[in-house]
Amino acid sequence: MGYRNLSECMRDLEAKGWLRRVDVEIDARLEAGVIQRRAYHTGGPALLFTRVKGCRFPMLANLFGTLERTRYIFRDALPMVERLMKAKADPAGALKEALRKPWLYAGAPKALYKALPRKVRSGPVLAHEARVSDLPQLVSWPMDGGAYVTLPQVYSESLAKPGFGGSNLGMYRVQLSGKAYEPDREVGLHYQIHRGIGHHHGEAIAAGRPLPVNVFVGGPPSMTLAAVMPLPEGIAELLFAGALGGRRVDMIDGSRSPNGLPILAQADFCICGVVERGEKLEGPFGDHLGYYSLAHDFPVLKVRKVFHRPGAVWPFTTVGRPPQEDTVFGTFIHELTAALVPTVFSGVHEVHAVDAAGVHPLLLAIGSERYVPFAAERQPQELLTNAMSLLGNTQTALSKYVLMAAKEDNPPSTHDMPGFIRHLLERMDLARDFHFITRTTMDTLDYSGISLNQGSKLVLAACGPKKRELARELPQGFSLPEGFRDARVFAPGIVVLSAPKHDRGRDEHDPRMEALAKHLGGVGGLEGFPWVVACDDAAFTARDWDNFLWVTFTRSDPATDIYGAGGFVHCKHWGCKGPAVIDARLKTYQAPPLEPDPQVEKRVDALGAPGGPLHGLV
Repeated sequence: MGYRNLSECMRDLEAKGWLRRVDVEIDARLEAGVIQRRAYHTGGPALLFTRVKGCRFPMLANLFGTLERTRYIFRDALPMVERLMKAKADPAGALKEALRKPWLYAGAPKALYKALPRKVRSGPVLAHEARVSDLPQLVSWPMDGGAYVTLPQVYSESLAKPGFGGSNLGMYRVQLSGKAYEPDREVGLHYQIHRGIGHHHGEAIAAGRPLPVNVFVGGPPSMTLAAVMPLPEGIAELLFAGALGGRRVDMIDGSRSPNGLPILAQADFCICGVVERGEKLEGPFGDHLGYYSLAHDFPVLKVRKVFHRPGAVWPFTTVGRPPQEDTVFGTFIHELTAALVPTVFSGVHEVHAVDAAGVHPLLLAIGSERYVPFAAERQPQELLTNAMSLLGNTQTALSKYVLMAAKEDNPPSTHDMPGFIRHLLERMDLARDFHFITRTTMDTLDYSGISLNQGSKLVLAACGPKKRELARELPQGFSLPEGFRDARVFAPGIVVLSAPKHDRGRDEHDPRMEALAKHLGGVGGLEGFPWVVACDDAAFTARDWDNFLWVTFTRSDPATDIYGAGGFVHCKHWGCKGPAVIDARLKTYQAPPLEPDPQVEKRVDALGAPGGPLHGLV
């Protein structure tokens, strides 16, 4: 049986030695975030801060900080959830397994029953009331615009289809304080495009009605995972929370709620309110791409009441340049859903939204190329159909770069980054295989595009026999134009070099990059280098794969920032003779990278020094 609430989970983890209490006073402004990030990177335990400066509520950090701990938290229901996922992906195979080993599926009916949410009349969360300003005021990064809820479970229902069947549970950041908001009466609600709450908000706007929204914090750990689970449209996250948690989710009837919306009975906290017209500036916020997302107008939640249970604990995380604690969410979800990929995307066998590149900026995929099996040379055809499916469904629709290989060519796994990239570079046709989608929607948090929520996408699909041997050394006589320097081979077929600082406007090509591409086209011996990346600091970018992926794919917009030696446009198709050049410099219009506060870092250093209360933990 899974955990009824967060307290049960914490007691279990503490007994196992996977939760440690920290009794020294911790400041929720910056200090708690630094400790949490360090605890994650050391593979440390969950940390319960029992004394939070200026706040009566304890804070819980790093709950999902390791994959082992996350699997343990959901150990009771996880095997059956995995079997049900595989049964969805391969019904015939599951039936055969059930006939051979019926005991494996004996608990399936019970698991499905536990997925159903249950209405109750009351619950512990209604025991006490508080103000927004009483809550832990977590500020993760120095330039954040205020305090944030970083593990919120934001609950809403369709006005056209009220009830659990038309509900949405998502993790959308909630700003508790800031210059734009009336203290204790308003909080900011930031949701990105392609999010379920947007449909509900649209219905409310069309009807001229406010949208009731409840923000849960804490409660059963399965609710947190459900809030980030990329479920198909029409499937309520509450169902997944019940299945993964191994018990039905208790929801207090909306008649007890100040906004008429059900409340999670076992939540530690609940902020009840309504969203009305009248957006306000939300942000900045240090986000998971490793940069600040800037201040923009977003909806405001008018707070009706704040509830909390006895002994309430405030779980939190902080995000930043990956990997961070949310990386564990992604890995865990991938483990659960990998078998479903072919059922959602016909012809696609494997996908990998690359965490080191910020997730949405780079998607690697293995598809099928079966359209013309009798052709003398296979060309990307079905692969392009696969790619359009990926860009038209679920969260993969937010991908910016989609790099695809054909299963028929026996490519390495998409999780073998050096091997997969090498496989593509050996086969890509620079004149044929670049497929751009321009002036389209893109991830809200990606500032490389031409405006908020708008930029371009690139599908690079390659198949067939090798077209080149990738080089490992620059040719003799290699040279660069004035202002460019420090060219180095990062990996077979890839050159990284330092370029002059970017000084152009948004949505503009840079003549210096065009000149670089033209110059490289005149350098002999570069046939084995189809890919050149121009950046601000070649030494940093080429240090390892994490740096290379982060710089290359978070700082470039395909249509604006890809150039090529011998580049041409024919009937609106772009190609080049090669090499292709990606301008991955930090642009004048992009958000700044996240940098910690040195003084706070020193304070945490002291806490973690020998004899300090956090020694061995951070």
